[in-house]
Amino acid sequence: MNNTRLKHADSIARVFRHRQIRLCLPRLGLAPVGRREDYRRRDEWGNPATPENNWRNKIPSALPISLTGIILAICIIVFFLSLVAPYFVINYLSLVPAIMFERPWTIITYMFVHLTFDHLFWNMLFLFFFGMVLEQRVGERMFLVIYLLSGIVAAVGQILALSGMDSFIPMVGASGALFGVLGCLAIIAPEIRVMLFFVIPLSIKWAVVLYALVDFLSLGAADNIAHMAHITGLFVGLAFGYALRKKPRYYNI
Repeated sequence: MNNTRLKHADSIARVFRHRQIRLCLPRLGLAPVGRREDYRRRDEWGNPATPENNWRNKIPSALPISLTGIILAICIIVFFLSLVAPYFVINYLSLVPAIMFERPWTIITYMFVHLTFDHLFWNMLFLFFFGMVLEQRVGERMFLVIYLLSGIVAAVGQILALSGMDSFIPMVGASGALFGVLGCLAIIAPEIRVMLFFVIPLSIKWAVVLYALVDFLSLGAADNIAHMAHITGLFVGLAFGYALRKKPRYYNI
């Protein structure tokens, strides 16, 4: 009898040690290579759902790949391409309203074109901070839809506000799409605070109001800035934000 009890106790101890080892793995942050856990997809008990079988799950989890990072990399590559082949970039990637129907792809490619370093730097800085946050909250697909649609509608809004020879001036830059990102975040994550001019802490909602007011008052100014594109892109982002607010599973993490 004693031998049987000892064997039974030894079996329980081995099982317990095995369970201890398995339970410690999540605490150490270990995960199988190639699996990227999506913290947005959790049930009411906080358990992660089964990961989707998509291209992201085939990438090692140590690689910090995101759509925001891919967009940022493309913009940088196109910028350096503009230094080497400016004619090609301006004529075939930037959006010229007068010939838009001859080159319809430019209503998307113009978002990735920046012809000066300061334009690229500030837009990419904006994309890095706000794009990452929005992508984490709404997911890759929805982020891409918001980004591209905001940029497309922003271009249309700017074109409708043009007159005369202005339609022959190329449109470049991600600002319209980025204002859509900002507008969406202002609705689904109003708790976010931004540093205005890197000094003044401000609620993202008031930052949106301030940016919109500045662009509205600057309409018609000869400063080579597409203010109407900013405003239009912002409204697209706000619309997405209001739609997503009714679906908390997209942004509660």
